[in-house]
Amino acid sequence: MKLRKQLMTLATVAFLAFGATASAAATEAPDALVKRISQEVIDTAKNDKGIQAGNPKRVLELVETKILPYVDFQRMTALAAGHYWRDATPEQQKLLANEFRKLLVFTYAGALSQIKNETVEFKPLRADPSDTEVEVRSQVNMARGEPVPLNYRVAKSAAGWKIYDINVLGAWLVETYKGNFANEISRSGIDGLIKTLTEKNKTLANKPIKAASSN
Repeated sequence: MKLRKQLMTLATVAFLAFGATASAAATEAPDALVKRISQEVIDTAKNDKGIQAGNPKRVLELVETKILPYVDFQRMTALAAGHYWRDATPEQQKLLANEFRKLLVFTYAGALSQIKNETVEFKPLRADPSDTEVEVRSQVNMARGEPVPLNYRVAKSAAGWKIYDINVLGAWLVETYKGNFANEISRSGIDGLIKTLTEKNKTLANKPIKAASSN
């Protein structure tokens, strides 16, 4: 469980690294963007007493401003739902994406408050300047233990680069949720999955921020 929490923290670092201005995100190479601002964001998380204490307002505020504008939740949800996404009505798609977004917000808000001494080292970008989808590779250097591989997929749109998947220790986030989603949908349909996520989010909303990261 401790390692799981650490890995979610590392994933948070990667997501936070995209908290740049919209204009910069649209024109700067994705790896350069991450390198330029990641240290600033990590330092903020480390030094903000409210974040370290798990202050809900401060943590969620940072998540809302630094993470959400740079994550393509619609695409993430569609990929996680797989072929079931095409069978869902527009209203079901909207509700599912909204609840999945809430779940990730709680997950990363919890991990954010636990950033301590991690540092990120980026690998050379293997991509052409014309590519609109790339994989940025990095490793997270832990205070103790071996470095942890951390890669993430980003796509370029009119609004700039946006994250739509992340890989920690060889496991892609979307694929992990895809299995869980498929199992729930096979049992109780799209509405059943929406209900399950809604109930989980209500539970997390009533817990301290740090507690949310352990679920």
